[in-house]
Amino acid sequence: MTTEERSVPALDAAGRQMLEGWLDHHRATLAMKCEGLTDAQLREASVPPSEFSLLGLVRHLAENERGWFREVLAGEKLPPIYGTDEDPDGEFHVTDTDTWDEARSTWLGEIEAARANAAGVGLDDLSVGVGRQGTPFNLRWIYTHMIEEYARHNGHANLLRERIDGATGA
Repeated sequence: MTTEERSVPALDAAGRQMLEGWLDHHRATLAMKCEGLTDAQLREASVPPSEFSLLGLVRHLAENERGWFREVLAGEKLPPIYGTDEDPDGEFHVTDTDTWDEARSTWLGEIEAARANAAGVGLDDLSVGVGRQGTPFNLRWIYTHMIEEYARHNGHANLLRERIDGATGA
């Protein structure tokens, strides 16, 4: 796997560039946490019986990219990628047949769709779709929420990676 380009947004970036820069920074951080590991290592649970794994995190964030930028922002009607009615948290329930190649490809595809959907929307424009409470969100809120989502899960990814092979940092 190739190292994802990871940079910190410019200190003087404008609002949208700052938000997009930090979101991309956190996306690249998650990719770095998974870099160089085997599928088996990526499926390794943090603390059994928990099923929390790096592969599950990548799948979870693919679901989040889809949910916020495609379903909520653009109003697309899409099924979950990994979840089902019987298993709404299916992204975390990885099996021996689940692979990094599939999860990474799906995640990157959802990131590209997210970028495309956000490109034509202003920060203060409201989403087509609505959240659980029936209200729309502006793009600024969605960006901020996604930065928070990635930042929180990148903390988990740091701990998972350290448990797997001792790698720490970034």
